[in-house]
Amino acid sequence: MTDQNDLPQLIPPHGGYRELQSYQMAEIVYDATIVFCDRFIDRRSRTHDQMVQAARSGKQNIAEGSMASGTSKKTELKLIGVARASLEELLLDFQDYLRQKGLPLWSKDNPNAKEVRKLCYQKDKSYLTYKTYLEASLPEVAANTIICLIHQTNYLLDQQLRALEKEFLKNGGFTERLYRTRSQMRKTSK
Repeated sequence: MTDQNDLPQLIPPHGGYRELQSYQMAEIVYDATIVFCDRFIDRRSRTHDQMVQAARSGKQNIAEGSMASGTSKKTELKLIGVARASLEELLLDFQDYLRQKGLPLWSKDNPNAKEVRKLCYQKDKSYLTYKTYLEASLPEVAANTIICLIHQTNYLLDQQLRALEKEFLKNGGFTERLYRTRSQMRKTSK
């Protein structure tokens, strides 16, 4: 007879989303979006609410996907995809804001954009890392800073989706683990 410790773990460790760089960046994007919208967009407007909700959706879906990952890789992949889509929607809102106000969108090579991107590599970054760009700046600087942050977060989510896809193809999902474990139990109990 096989010892329980010899069997594969049916429900693997899951959660831990607060340690994910994608979650940490999405949280910064969410906090920055709230500050931006409160500063520059009428609180009663539908745009204000939609931008805040898109930023929230980005962050919350990463957390929810991470928590669901123990029993459903399919759900995790779906929710990380929803987070990515929400942040893309938010990106368009910020680009629209700049275009509609006649403000320039920083190119990737813009010195200001490079400066903001460099901050992403700080070890313990948080909203405070970007605070002066968001709270003590013109709308052009604040919007472009958040656009840089969204691009960085989307890059991380794209990497995360590729890794999840690879892991799923290699190890399968929960249903396959259930079947393998049950089959192994049957073989060892004979």
